[in-house]
Amino acid sequence: MFVVLGASGHTGAVVARTLLEGGQQVRVVGRNPQHLQPLTAKGAQVATTDAADVAALTKSFQGADAAYVLIPPNPGATDPLAYENRVVDTIATAIRTAHIQHVVALSSIGADKPSGTGPVVGLHNLEQKLNAINGANILFLRAGYFMENTLPQVNVIRSLGNVAGPLTPTLKLPLIATRDIGAAAADALLRREFRGKQTRELQGQRDLDYVEVASIIGKAIGKPSLGYTQAPDEQLRPAFQQMGMSPAFTSLLLEMAHSLNSGYMKALEPRSSQNTTPTSFETFVNESFLPAYRQQAAA
Repeated sequence: MFVVLGASGHTGAVVARTLLEGGQQVRVVGRNPQHLQPLTAKGAQVATTDAADVAALTKSFQGADAAYVLIPPNPGATDPLAYENRVVDTIATAIRTAHIQHVVALSSIGADKPSGTGPVVGLHNLEQKLNAINGANILFLRAGYFMENTLPQVNVIRSLGNVAGPLTPTLKLPLIATRDIGAAAADALLRREFRGKQTRELQGQRDLDYVEVASIIGKAIGKPSLGYTQAPDEQLRPAFQQMGMSPAFTSLLLEMAHSLNSGYMKALEPRSSQNTTPTSFETFVNESFLPAYRQQAAA
């Protein structure tokens, strides 16, 4: 039996679907059973619970041999780090109490740092808490910068005429499609070859800076001269909060951007066949960004 947290999200849905298609027994965990319905239709068991509910999450983990865990995003939280720490403690308790033998945990580049990395500090704490569980084999997937983080640029392009954000224009980032993270996690769970506590980076198909990101998007949407502008914090704060982020989460996001810009938060492994994933940014733009852009245009 496999337990999958965040099964209606970008990575968890891929993990659950891959396991189900491989004929495995899967229990999916989430807050909204309607969002999990596509997986129940494929045969998954459902456990509806909040990731911070210790008793309910522990019950969801009972009888499982392996699990995929993550901190569900909560950008509206008034105290995001306190929320992350509650979820981390809950996950650690559930794993320990249910005696889960193999765990794949979604982490991030920068999780090696104890502070100064915005919301990634919660993932550092996740790694520390799970590392303290005796007898559990745990693999931390330290993923790069999600390609899906570029989707809000659909509205930015329409309002400003270019791509904009807090990152330095020439900063090279390991951009990764979340479906590749889910595929790597599912493969690790099916094989269960990891022992003890291990970390593995996932760096995407190649590194890109936001000037290149804007150029690729521009070619796809018919604006070949599309450029990128690094916007100041005072301009980004109200924009992020209009998107539903709390002031505290906005501050953490900007802290993470500064950490990336300075090089304090970065990938540690040299790029290799083991940490390179298949989906190119061009493929992501054609399959995900372009349809979202066209839908916004139609609306």
